[in-house]
Amino acid sequence: MFKELRPAVISFVVLSLLTGIAYPLLVTGISQATLSDKAHGSLIINDGKTVGSSLIGQSFSDPKYFWGRPSATGPVPNNAAASSGSNLGPTNPALIDAVKSRVQALREADPGNTTPVPVDLVTASASGLDPHISPAAAEYQLARVARVRNLDATYVRMLVAEHTEARQFGILGEPRVNVLELNLALDATH
Repeated sequence: MFKELRPAVISFVVLSLLTGIAYPLLVTGISQATLSDKAHGSLIINDGKTVGSSLIGQSFSDPKYFWGRPSATGPVPNNAAASSGSNLGPTNPALIDAVKSRVQALREADPGNTTPVPVDLVTASASGLDPHISPAAAEYQLARVARVRNLDATYVRMLVAEHTEARQFGILGEPRVNVLELNLALDATH
């Protein structure tokens, strides 16, 4: 019996050391050396305080800020521990009601804005944590933010352009605006 048990125990110990200690240490070391910012969560530090991550969205509801995508994590929005999609189909009444209420909130925050609401302002991303909005979503909110902050719309548009990220490698994804970074830039100027 011990003859069969010994190889199994040795294999278990060796594989545990390799996959449970050596491999994680190697991967952590490589990520620390080559992608240190991302390995530490891509934290955004403002005035010596960590204010968020460039990879995880935050909820903004004050009209002086650009609002991000709705979060699918509940009951706490943008909770990375609860990352998941809403899994609601396009004909699901719950999704339709949620979109209608989000459109209404946007219309109430900026009653003079009659342009169509960009879809990314009323639907959650696949992870429910998206920190970005489309340039169209930023443009939709631009007049409201400029008016509430008493800033020239041209200046706010310039800030949006400065915080618009291009497609990755020029071909992957779509141009996007990091909401937290844009809002911090607004706070720094006003």
